[in-house]
Amino acid sequence: MIYDETIAKQIALLLLEAKAVKLEPNKPFTWASGWKSPIYCDNRVTLSYPLTRKIIAQSFAALCRKHYPSTTLIAGVATGAIAHGILVAEELQLPFAYIRASAKEHGMGNMIEGNVSANDKVLVIEDLISTGMSSLKAVDALKSANAEVLGMAAIFTYGFEKASLSFKEKNCNLFTLTNYYFLLEAALETGYISSNDMDSLNSWLTNPAEWGK
Repeated sequence: MIYDETIAKQIALLLLEAKAVKLEPNKPFTWASGWKSPIYCDNRVTLSYPLTRKIIAQSFAALCRKHYPSTTLIAGVATGAIAHGILVAEELQLPFAYIRASAKEHGMGNMIEGNVSANDKVLVIEDLISTGMSSLKAVDALKSANAEVLGMAAIFTYGFEKASLSFKEKNCNLFTLTNYYFLLEAALETGYISSNDMDSLNSWLTNPAEWGK
């Protein structure tokens, strides 16, 4: 679910300006899964732009105050959302922790870094939602620590149906600051892409596994 349409348009433009998102329908990228994709997203790039990272952090903070006012802990998903999560926690003056992709193989064997208690009400911060599997793995880790996960907030989502179904199955609310559709609108308005590109870009989302083959 989009948090706010005005913010969604603004952040879509900022992602394009920072080149955190690249759209190349005629020179597709290849994901680790083998999928061909007209889009590449790396929201860690936004950290290099002070105003952009500030707007993202403030938008997350506003979302938290509106929808999850009882939050006692901000948790970032490693590695892409650690820095963004810290910025949000700072905006809200709340404690912070982060969740590894898997438990450490040495030392304490932690999957969660930071103090998380059974009384914590957690908002999870993510940079990108694709299928949702790695994001929801972080949610499971927090629940295993007996924390209450109020929901997740992400900078960007592709909007795959598989992700929506996965979040529903896990009963985890998801808000995003922007998404693929707002990105395409911003790209078209600014001349980043042409109207001739739109059919191909829209068809990718319908069947990403077969697109470009």
